[in-house]
Amino acid sequence: MALFAKHTQALTLRRLGKSYNEIKQQLNVSKSTLSLWLRNYPLSEERLYQLRTAQRKIEKYRATMLLKREKRLASYYKKQKQLLLPLSERECLLAGIFLYWGEGNKVSSHVVSVSNTDPNVLKFTLLWMTKSLRIPKKDIKVRLHLYKDMDINKETSFWVKKLNISRSNFGNPYIKTTKTTEVIHRGFGHGTCTLNTCHTILKEKILMTIKAIGHYANPNEVEK
Repeated sequence: MALFAKHTQALTLRRLGKSYNEIKQQLNVSKSTLSLWLRNYPLSEERLYQLRTAQRKIEKYRATMLLKREKRLASYYKKQKQLLLPLSERECLLAGIFLYWGEGNKVSSHVVSVSNTDPNVLKFTLLWMTKSLRIPKKDIKVRLHLYKDMDINKETSFWVKKLNISRSNFGNPYIKTTKTTEVIHRGFGHGTCTLNTCHTILKEKILMTIKAIGHYANPNEVEK
């Protein structure tokens, strides 16, 4: 739409009592441009009151819906926690296998490792490694992938606290050349954390367990 046509339509919409936001959404024109075009077309006090009342109703509705959602999620959380937890040893092992299937390193023949930005994923991974795989905590190494504008000591302290693991388990972090401000998807804001240990036999067992489960889902497939 030509600028003149937009100007004309903006005036028409303003005379109909439309707010800047409503006109902006309809015509895709910046507020600064509308301020220039419509500076001599203020809304009446009655119309301003109507808009404020409508906005308050919208905000109240949003707050009500948010509260309902929070209550609903809290109810689901409580029910699922009662239904599924605590995990048995077998369930914990299987949960870790499925997590590893999705997030773990499957390329190396000897490194058992999981990388993620979500502290809860890594907390469960650590539980799985120590409880199900019987890996001593001291043998699990931690490496962080951080952006160059992140505070190394601060982020290390964050993961030490979240994972309840010693700083001595941490290696030197990998520092990316980009900044957090240059990244669209920033995860949880504390870089990527990798838990790893070297154990060839254990890695082979994990991979073969994943393979067996895959064949279970496709029983007619010829095993290789």
